[in-house]
Amino acid sequence: MRITDRITSTNMIQSINRSQGKLEKYNNQLSSMKEISKPSDDPLRASQIMNLNNSLIQNEEFSVTIADTTDWTNMQDSALENATNSLRRITTLIQSASTGTMSDSDRQAVKAEMETEISTLVDSLNTNFGGKYVFSGMNTTTKPFEISRDAAGAMTGIVYQGTQDEMDADGNVIPVKADLSRTIATGVDVSLKTDGRQLMNEQGTPAEKDDLGTFLTDALKALDANDTEALSGILLARSNVETENVVNMRTEIGAISNRLKSAQERNTSENINLKSIRSNKQDVDLAEKYMEFTMEQQAFQASLAMGTKILQTNILDYL
Repeated sequence: MRITDRITSTNMIQSINRSQGKLEKYNNQLSSMKEISKPSDDPLRASQIMNLNNSLIQNEEFSVTIADTTDWTNMQDSALENATNSLRRITTLIQSASTGTMSDSDRQAVKAEMETEISTLVDSLNTNFGGKYVFSGMNTTTKPFEISRDAAGAMTGIVYQGTQDEMDADGNVIPVKADLSRTIATGVDVSLKTDGRQLMNEQGTPAEKDDLGTFLTDALKALDANDTEALSGILLARSNVETENVVNMRTEIGAISNRLKSAQERNTSENINLKSIRSNKQDVDLAEKYMEFTMEQQAFQASLAMGTKILQTNILDYL
């Protein structure tokens, strides 16, 4: 066999092998509908696809967090709606008992109903979501609100048992963060209104603490003492203040809920964009890829036919 014939045969075999390799590649792409099946096919594109997959996983994790946090705020809103209704009913009871025409027995009936509303109020503020109390601060497994009673078991008000500030060795108050935080996007956190101390609406000095609990205590005492002056004056005004405080916190939670809604919309949009980008880099264009496969298949068949003739000619040269 002449050297030129040997080179021609070698080149033909190499061409057939290359064509066969392309056919196998196209066949794999058409079977998997993916441009690459292993990183070595295209290292740069493989790296980009892996980064996009990681971004999608993170995006979906944020979506779950946003949905869970939205459910949490919805539960808080429902709890505060019920709490507001209870406080408004307490206001109505105080107003009705403040008139001089009501008898002592009638005021005791009002007191009994007020105690029922206080119990309902506490139940609302102790709302639990997924095994966690929504207004207990960082101590989510601790029931935050409790009815206080005297030695005889009579109701005297309510106390808060959630997250509290701490004291240093010198007796100075060390503020403790009590609002839970959730990460809803890369570098974006949202602070939930879980500090139930805001609902207690503490006023005055630590030595003379005045809050929702003391207000309810004073209201019950005024009913026992038939103190119409306190009922019609400071207590009626204070009941409106306490109701407004709960409404204000509900408004703040509503703003957080709106922010979460916007975050969910952005998250959904980002998810769609990431999937679109990944598809452009990863998925094959079926029509285009099938055309490439068909053209390569025709080239392969032509190479085989030509190669067969060349190899047959070279063998005959030995005869």
